[in-house]
Amino acid sequence: MILTRQSLQKIAKTVTKQLNTGFARTLSASVQQGDQLVLINESQDSAVAAHESTLKFPGVWLRDNCMCDQCFHRDSLSRKPLRWSNFDCDVKVEKIQVDAETKQVQINWSDKHESTFTMDWLKEHSFSKQRHDNYIDTWYRPKPQPWSKEEFPKILKKFQYKDIMENDEALKEWLETLSVQGVSMLKNSPLDIGTVKTICNRVGFIRKTTYGEEFSVKSRPGAKNYSYLSEPLPLHTDLPYYEYKPSVTILHTLEQSQSKGGWNALTDGFHVANLLKEKNPEYFKILTETLVDWCDIGQDEDRLFHNILRAPVINIDKDGRYTRINHSVPQRDSHFTIDIEKVVPWYRANALFVRLAHEQTVNFKTEPGDVITFNNLRMLHGRTGYDDTENNVRHIVGGFIDWDIIYSKIRVLKKALQKHN
Repeated sequence: MILTRQSLQKIAKTVTKQLNTGFARTLSASVQQGDQLVLINESQDSAVAAHESTLKFPGVWLRDNCMCDQCFHRDSLSRKPLRWSNFDCDVKVEKIQVDAETKQVQINWSDKHESTFTMDWLKEHSFSKQRHDNYIDTWYRPKPQPWSKEEFPKILKKFQYKDIMENDEALKEWLETLSVQGVSMLKNSPLDIGTVKTICNRVGFIRKTTYGEEFSVKSRPGAKNYSYLSEPLPLHTDLPYYEYKPSVTILHTLEQSQSKGGWNALTDGFHVANLLKEKNPEYFKILTETLVDWCDIGQDEDRLFHNILRAPVINIDKDGRYTRINHSVPQRDSHFTIDIEKVVPWYRANALFVRLAHEQTVNFKTEPGDVITFNNLRMLHGRTGYDDTENNVRHIVGGFIDWDIIYSKIRVLKKALQKHN
C-alpha cells in the first residue's frame, strides 16, 4: 500500500488525537427492522481497557422528538404541536448514519423528514433504567422520609428567616428539607402580619382558598371555624374537602399565649400509615379504599361556601406510594355515602389510625418570630387549648403554598446553582 503525504498527515492526526485523549472512540448506529428499535453503539479503546455501550431508542420516539426548527420551538423548549394532527406512528427509519467527529446521529425517515441528534442529548434521554432513575431522583421530586416520634428532634431542621430570604442555597436546602421530612422551622422572622406572604413570594406565590390568602388564627367571639376557638384543636389536616388541597401550611407566630397551653401537636401521617399497614393490613386496605365525605359549609367574613369532597383517609398512587392523608373530625360529613355493611369496619380502622397518630404525636411551643412549615398532604397537626384574655393573646398568621410551585423553585435553584458553581 502506497501512503501519500495526505494520508500520512491524516494518520498522524488520528494518532495524535488518540494519544492526547488516551483512547479512541468509534461510533456506529443500526436499526432493528422488526420493531424499529434504533441501536447506537459507542466504543472506547484505551491502553487500560475497552468499553462499549449501546443506547436503544424506539424509532417513533426519536421521530417525535426531532430537534429541528420545523419540529421544535427553541424559545419555549417544546415540540411544535401542529404536525401531531397527522402524526405517523408507523414511521420508519430509511437511512441512519453517524459522524464520529461531531458526535451526531442523522436519520432519514419514511415521511421524507430528516433528524439530527447529538450524542450528549441521546445519552441524557437514554431509556436505560439507571438514567431514568437518576433523572427522577435528581429532577422530579425529593423522596419523603417518614419519621417516628423518637426521630423528630433529629429531623427538625431550623433555618434563619434572613438566610432563606437572601441566600439561594439556604432557600433550596429549606425547600428540600420540607419536601423530604415534611416539616421545618424558620427562626427570627419579622413580627409583621405580611411575613407569610413575603415567604410565599420568595418561593413563588401564595395559594388562595375560601379563607382568603393569609388568615389569622386567634380566638374570636362567635367564631365560624373550630380553629378560631381557644379550645384544644385535635389532630387534623387542613381543608380535606378540597380536591386540589393546599399543599404546604405556613404558620407564623406573631404572639404566643403565656398560659400553659398553646402547644403545637404534629404527627407524620405517612409514618402512621406505615404502622397501620404493619399492624393491621386489612384496616389499612379499608382506609385506602373507602370514600369518606368531607365538607365545609359556612361563611368567613362576606364569603359563603359549601365545599364537598369524597376521598379516602389514606390516598395512594398506582405504585402504592402515599399521595395524601385526609383527617379532620369537624370536617367529616354526617353523610357517609358507602354501603351500610362497610360502616362499622371503617370506624374500627379509622379509630386505630387515630390512636396510632396520637401515640406518634410530638409537641412543641413556638415563639414569636417562629414560622413552622409542614406538608399538609402528609402531616396531621393540632394544638393544646390555652387561656385567652385581653392580656394573654395567641395570634398565628397562616397561609398556603402548593408543591407544584415549590418543586419548580427547587429545580430552578438547582440549575442556577450548578451553573454558578
